Amino acid sequence: MLRVGLTGGIGAGKSEVSRLLAGYGAVVVDSDRIAREVVEPGTPGLTAVVEAFGESVLTPEGALDRPRLGSIVFADQEKLKTLNAIVHPLVRARSAELEAAAGDGAIVVHDVPLLAENGLAPLYDLVVVVDASPQTQLARLTALRGMPEHEARARMAAQATREQRLAVATLVIDNDGPLEALEPQVRAVWKELIARAATAAPQA
Repeated sequence: MLRVGLTGGIGAGKSEVSRLLAGYGAVVVDSDRIAREVVEPGTPGLTAVVEAFGESVLTPEGALDRPRLGSIVFADQEKLKTLNAIVHPLVRARSAELEAAAGDGAIVVHDVPLLAENGLAPLYDLVVVVDASPQTQLARLTALRGMPEHEARARMAAQATREQRLAVATLVIDNDGPLEALEPQVRAVWKELIARAATAAPQA
């Protein structure tokens, strides 16, 4: 098994890279998706979030109001730490389950937004960073996601800097340009992952 950490700043295009790698045959373990699952209604995770932040972070239907919670934690580092302390252990446990189910010969890509922030690079055989300039990130968040600029800047500020992410990179995918320039780079990275997996495999 080859364990790959995939990361990138918000708006860098990591999700698109993850989607392409899954299409090539990678087993993608998506931390964002798991993070949503572990705080669904009825879970211990959601109970813990409500205990920490109050019932104002719930929708009328009893689900987590993500925009409301996001506006709280991304404006306050201590509150963000509190949320991460609840969610991250749950995500790690579920990720380990999914990885174990992938099989020995799999290329498992862990899609981890906060890989650099949490010092997780040593957990993987290599790290792929999807890179974009802060200007490109901001433009995508405001134009494509409709996020207010102040909120976009707050979310970017809560993450690692571009330099911190690049410092842990084994391979870098430049996604500062148009979408059509991305796929050839991801295809080349996939070929590299296959080669590394073959090298790492036990010899018969």
